[in-house]
Amino acid sequence: MAHRPRKEMIAETRAKLMDAARQAFGSVGYADASMDDFTAAAGLTRGALYHHFGDKKGLLQAVIAQIDAEMSARLRVIAAKATNPWRGFVNESIAYIEMAMEPEIRRIVMHDGPAVLGDPSTWPSQSECIRSMTESLRRLKKDGFIIDVDPEAAARLLSGASLHAAQWIANADDPAAASKRAVKAFKALLNGLLVKDAKQVLTRKD
Repeated sequence: MAHRPRKEMIAETRAKLMDAARQAFGSVGYADASMDDFTAAAGLTRGALYHHFGDKKGLLQAVIAQIDAEMSARLRVIAAKATNPWRGFVNESIAYIEMAMEPEIRRIVMHDGPAVLGDPSTWPSQSECIRSMTESLRRLKKDGFIIDVDPEAAARLLSGASLHAAQWIANADDPAAASKRAVKAFKALLNGLLVKDAKQVLTRKD
């Protein structure tokens, strides 16, 4: 029987650990997730965890990066379905805020992530988010949808607002109610970027 490539075996081991940890973090939270329990669930040892992720914190970072990548993919699909670029930008932004109500995202990304890894605005994923949003705003400005505003400055402000909105929702006693309030306010912020002519046209179409 031919030996499996080492790269494939490493990827499989990492995937097993991440799947088991994600289940544990999502169900009982980071603090109460036992490394012995989820490594055993994966059919592996603590040594494998230390080898591939350094420690439990490193594993949490990997799980959050995985969830974040999945969120980004979902948001791209939402934006692509819109009838125009502006509506796509709005729908994508609002969808991100509303994802804070989802149990797994709420617990792992919005609760445990900041508690263990620190301020989310300093995470690598935020730099990519700002870069992507800057490019979107630059295109919207070029196409005449938004006012003459610095795309990067606007992206940083909007990114910060959406991140804080998501954290507010995730930590609220009534996430659904907080989400409705946040979405309404955020839409008002976004509409302030529209040029007058574009606002009238989009209102008629939408």
